[in-house]
Amino acid sequence: MRWFIGILVALALLIGGALYVFSAPDIPRAVLEAKYATPPSQFVGLTYLSTVGEPNFPSETVAGVTARAHYRVRGPADAPVLLLLHGSNATLFTWEPWSKTLSDHVRVVSVDLPGHGLTGATANRDYTQAGMANFVLAFADKLGLKTFALAGNSMGGGVAARFAEEHPGRVSALILVDAGGLPSKKGDRPPLAFWILRQPWLRPLLGKLDPTPLVKEGLNDAIVRKAVLTPKMIELYADVARMEGNRPATADRFAEYASATDWTYVKDHTGALKMPTLILWGEQDHLIPVAMAGVWHKLLPGSKLIVYPQTGHIPMEEVADRSAADVRAFLTGLGH
Repeated sequence: MRWFIGILVALALLIGGALYVFSAPDIPRAVLEAKYATPPSQFVGLTYLSTVGEPNFPSETVAGVTARAHYRVRGPADAPVLLLLHGSNATLFTWEPWSKTLSDHVRVVSVDLPGHGLTGATANRDYTQAGMANFVLAFADKLGLKTFALAGNSMGGGVAARFAEEHPGRVSALILVDAGGLPSKKGDRPPLAFWILRQPWLRPLLGKLDPTPLVKEGLNDAIVRKAVLTPKMIELYADVARMEGNRPATADRFAEYASATDWTYVKDHTGALKMPTLILWGEQDHLIPVAMAGVWHKLLPGSKLIVYPQTGHIPMEEVADRSAADVRAFLTGLGH
């Protein structure tokens, strides 16, 4: 019994020491807004439906959930709209190459999803796919976006597909970029941070740890073309991860994923995705294998698939010019 207690004490000391050495405090929202919410950044208050109710009513759908959404708009006011949804632990800044390039042709709108970027945590702590789709609906309504092309990367691809399934009349075209949303095998090199977040007993630790080493490791595995992996990119990811409320929100989101009962929703409703669809994928995606591009392509008859060689999980940054040109050609062909 004494040896067992000794091991527990040693583990507690080890964890406590690691937290002391590698911890990093939250960064106040105002500090990060001053640093990153430069033009054309804007904020808008939203009220939308939540799939996560009060603690005593966890299964209820409730109205009145509020969020302060961070977003950017570029392009002519009367041009067709392209709405962009980022991936897990990313921000709207991942779309800046597309936004700057395509805004001469379309009105490009990007937004930080709940629990991410400068939108940050929400009071209801709903970071489910369904909750994010409701957030997108409220955001589109608030900005008066009646119909639009919708693009999503990784987690945002799953949210985009779900939104398009639930509101097909609002989506004129769908663009899936290394998209999540379908049941699939894990990639061959998932980020260490994701592995930690999937362990309930380790998840709370990330609320205190400096995310910078995990950000470096995750981006290094996600990105094949290392020229785009700059100190500035790492600093951005680490900074917004430390915004007050964002680290607990990330832990909540992964806890929701672990207990989700609707994780097959997108696959079960792909019959609703009758709009023109473009599928873009990095051939060397280590997070969501390129084989999933073929699964999407098969599920969506008539969709167009483009695979980029020597490219990882974020083609819109790794092959920004080429992928933006492919999107331009796709939208132009649809009359956008």
